[in-house]
Amino acid sequence: MTVNCILERVNETKSTNDDLLTRWRGGELIDPVARIAHKQTAGKGRAGRAWLANPEDSLCFSLAFPFKRTPAELSGLSLLVGLAVVSGIAQACDLSEAELQAAGLRLKWPNDLLLNNSKLGGILIEGGQTKASDPTWMIIGIGINLRNAEVIEANLDDGIKVSAITQLTKSVPDVEYLWLKLIASLEHHLTEFDLHGFKPCRERWMQWDAYRDQPVCISGAGTDPIYGTAYGVDETGALLLQQDNKIIAIHAGDVSLRIQS
Repeated sequence: MTVNCILERVNETKSTNDDLLTRWRGGELIDPVARIAHKQTAGKGRAGRAWLANPEDSLCFSLAFPFKRTPAELSGLSLLVGLAVVSGIAQACDLSEAELQAAGLRLKWPNDLLLNNSKLGGILIEGGQTKASDPTWMIIGIGINLRNAEVIEANLDDGIKVSAITQLTKSVPDVEYLWLKLIASLEHHLTEFDLHGFKPCRERWMQWDAYRDQPVCISGAGTDPIYGTAYGVDETGALLLQQDNKIIAIHAGDVSLRIQS
């Protein structure tokens, strides 16, 4: 872990992402900041959805990180963050990435962690650049289910299947230890990403791709569903979808990806 990452621990806040976004908008961010909350009363998922988590059963934190790249040059960032989280979990649980794969851990484009097709965690990225000469500050929010998946699932009303770290290892790492391993992994991966972009990580990400070579449906607000076969991702992190004799690229946005039923 780099020495200039500020670590903040709070008992309760509405949203660690919102806390750091407020500071970014106020020009208050200088060094990377990692902020963890025991309880978030208004945690967020993608597209403004609520992130519901029981404080004792989950790890929720945000990392504000400055990039030299412009926002347009950060394509594939959420996929890279997924790889960083996988690496951090492996280190914290003292498991190899091969063991995690054998246990059913996968990444779902563009920003979810799945364990045997059930949601283990999610990633939410917000932020930007206030003017061209400034760094691009991205606020990376991460939520991971640690235990009691059935309780978390019971609190959801949209039929999402939920998993937890306890299904990977009987000995769940201490929350503080897991958090620090995740931060160290994120800082390493994000620094490399700032230098080289997503392209060097493409093949590695596809090894974790939950839906590769499967028939999928992509839907979004106000658009007709798009059907095809998931074909991995391109060098920018866009999802490749094979339709008959052509391949189209789907760029991350407010879309939902699921297996065709």
